[in-house]
Amino acid sequence: MSGHFDRFIADVHRRDELVVQPRMGFGKLQTMESGLQAVAALDVPAVGTLTLDSYTRVGDYTTPLERLAAGEEVNGFPLLSHPTRATQGMLDGLYGPTFPVQVRHGTALPLQVFKSLVEVGLEATEGGPVSYCLPYSRLPLAHAVQAWKESVQFLASETEFGHIESFGGCLLGQLCPPSLTVAMAVLEGCFFRQHGLRHMSLSYAQGTLPAQDRGALRAMRSLAAEYLGDVSWHVVLYTYMGLFPRTPDGATGLIRDSARLARDTGCERLIVKTVSEAWQIPSVAENLAALRLSSEAAEGPPAPATAVEDAFFDEVIEEARLIIESVLNLNPDISLAFVKAFADGLLDIPFCLHPDNMGAATCVIDDRGALVWGSRGRLPLSRTGSGHRTDRFSSDRLYSMLNHVAHRYDSRARALEDNPRLCIP
Repeated sequence: MSGHFDRFIADVHRRDELVVQPRMGFGKLQTMESGLQAVAALDVPAVGTLTLDSYTRVGDYTTPLERLAAGEEVNGFPLLSHPTRATQGMLDGLYGPTFPVQVRHGTALPLQVFKSLVEVGLEATEGGPVSYCLPYSRLPLAHAVQAWKESVQFLASETEFGHIESFGGCLLGQLCPPSLTVAMAVLEGCFFRQHGLRHMSLSYAQGTLPAQDRGALRAMRSLAAEYLGDVSWHVVLYTYMGLFPRTPDGATGLIRDSARLARDTGCERLIVKTVSEAWQIPSVAENLAALRLSSEAAEGPPAPATAVEDAFFDEVIEEARLIIESVLNLNPDISLAFVKAFADGLLDIPFCLHPDNMGAATCVIDDRGALVWGSRGRLPLSRTGSGHRTDRFSSDRLYSMLNHVAHRYDSRARALEDNPRLCIP
């Protein structure tokens, strides 16, 4: 029994502070321990992370140790490769009520990861039956959903305070209208709840327009209260998950804005990126600097809601509720409902190439900078309304949209560098 993860975040939120968290993971035990120690020593509320390596994500538990023995690196912590006692020793004296640790993994077949995190004494992880299958694997969705069902049931039965953070709000990282990502996060929360989990969080990735993000996050909180009111949940925001600004000043501006977005919308936790995100795997020092930057930027009172934000709230909550209800009405078993929804196109992720995704829905960035539907495919949404477009677009236009956020922040940074007295909102 611990409940460290949920209690820590709830306690910090009651103080009107934001929990910040890196996506940090290193292959060697000593390096991983040093990274966790550095995060734990910060004077800001922070959660530790064990981000697993790409070999572990695909079920290869041998190669990571072979590479490490050869003096090479791997891109995360191989939890299932290191001996359980060695990982327990690494966490001893670090993990506790004032420093929870979450396992972030990226696998569509998570049971072995869940078993390992329980064995080492942890309780918090992330992912979901859709959000960790379609973007990350070629595994048939039906297989992933069944695997996640068994895994959630295991975690719920083996840990009193087992916690899963849905990755549904971060589908492919960018170019997805927020009504779908909000709906997916809530639906995965319903899936967790149906299979016995009582502690969870819902993710949302910072998008292309702050007013739209604020409205969408308000909609997510309203829908979570409506559909998940009898379980413990909170909202976690991700600093922009798409192509990142290439200039340090541009990246700094984007990170600051993500922290202010979290503050303004009452998010309990922020997954932080670093200024070097565009060109390298961040160092411990860069992660620490980003955590401090985010915590400082989140200080102060929240900004008041605007009429534009209110309009986005109305749009997102209406569309998201239509999607949620359409899926839940397919079958009382949400596992089966997910599979049928994708087969029928009621769930359809723009630009996702997984074989079980219909691929009829698309997204564009409109003149306001908002993410809107290009084509709605068979999604259960009105065929009229703001943002509905059916025009095709070229590869050049797609490239431009992918670079939209990075270009905007880098351009602002260069303009300020050329004219320091210039004020750019």
